Amino acid sequence: MRIREAVLADIPLIAAFIRELAEYERLLKEVSMTEERLASNLFGERRYAEAVIAEDEERQPLGFALFFHNFSTFLGLPGIYLEDLYVRPAHRGSGVGRALFRHVARVALERGCGRLEWSVLDWNQSAIAFYMGLGARSSSEWTGYRLHGKALERLAGESEQG
Repeated sequence: MRIREAVLADIPLIAAFIRELAEYERLLKEVSMTEERLASNLFGERRYAEAVIAEDEERQPLGFALFFHNFSTFLGLPGIYLEDLYVRPAHRGSGVGRALFRHVARVALERGCGRLEWSVLDWNQSAIAFYMGLGARSSSEWTGYRLHGKALERLAGESEQG
């Protein structure tokens, strides 16, 4: 198995991985991503995220990881947020997920990052067990929030007075 950086030609594969992950997470109806938007944001003038692909010896895709930089004011250091880690069902339990995680962890250390963070759905017990096996700990004292769609537009459109 090898882990390699994604290239522009991988966009259809990355899009397929994202849809497979969304289906597994029961969130396929939430996916509005297009290959054009993905290509622009991963390989355009400003690259907002990066992806790596896990392949077997015959270069068949096994899984992927997509990540981007964030910043910790408490540490005064950059970090990496792992947005997606996905291994195709037939290859789970064979070390692919660990290899992808190890790759992203090495990227974080090479870039002087202070931490590697991600989120997991609370019902995904197999993923939680995997992460705990890596030595991760949950941040149960933090609750995530999100603004998107109309709520984001409404807030951004408010006047300064109100």
